[in-house]
Amino acid sequence: MHLLLTAYTDILESLRARWFFVYSGIFGGIVVLLFLFGLTESRIMGFTGITRMMITYIQLSMAILPIFILITTVRSVAGDREAGVFEYLLSLPINLNSWFWGKMLGRFVVVFLPVFLALVGAIIWGVANGADVPWNIFLYYSGLLFSLSWCFLGIGMLISTLARSADVAQGAAFIVWLALILFLDLILLGVMIRESLNPDLIVAMALVNPLQVFRTAAMLLFDPQLVLLGPSAYLILDHFGEKGYLIWSLIYPVGIGTLSGWIGYSIFLRSDLP
Repeated sequence: MHLLLTAYTDILESLRARWFFVYSGIFGGIVVLLFLFGLTESRIMGFTGITRMMITYIQLSMAILPIFILITTVRSVAGDREAGVFEYLLSLPINLNSWFWGKMLGRFVVVFLPVFLALVGAIIWGVANGADVPWNIFLYYSGLLFSLSWCFLGIGMLISTLARSADVAQGAAFIVWLALILFLDLILLGVMIRESLNPDLIVAMALVNPLQVFRTAAMLLFDPQLVLLGPSAYLILDHFGEKGYLIWSLIYPVGIGTLSGWIGYSIFLRSDLP
């Protein structure tokens, strides 16, 4: 009961914050702009309509969603510590387990719903205009957005428990996001060429990065052979297979987020709360 009340309180607090309206406006605005620019009527690799729009939307989400979640989430615990909320919290009949996980659950609802509802709005628009809706792609992309949101939410909560101030937490969040961006394909390819490393090792390093997993899975739906990835596609498909990798890309980010949240919770319990 306390967990749900904490989640509800965090949702209400987020709805009153300016960042939530900016966050929601960005993803809603992306969908509107894609329609205004006629992207649903263009063609890429044989895909048109809502499918073409969803492909573009998911790629934009990969770039914007993680940094927004990290920057807004890392202030959660660190900001409350600075504001002296913990001293007040300890006087209430609520256990730390319910507070931490309730806060994480409430924040997940706030960061995931705007992204998901923007995608749902695109589907409603498509149905209203008689467009063919690729339901399998819609459901899978929704799952990808769910797993990516939970992944970076967990990482954000971990950073928030480690940092002693909100400013330090935001700086650390930006560094984590930048490191994940840098270790996408192009950087890894450069390292492999320069150091003559084993290609299997390079691909394994890439697939540790949840952003790379998300990006590759999004490509796999409209490019089953992963032609855009070049030779590394053979290693991925040989080890996972198409369906296996699609399942892995949903499970792995959720596992990373859950593990990060659990580590953050363990550190939170052992820390000096005030």
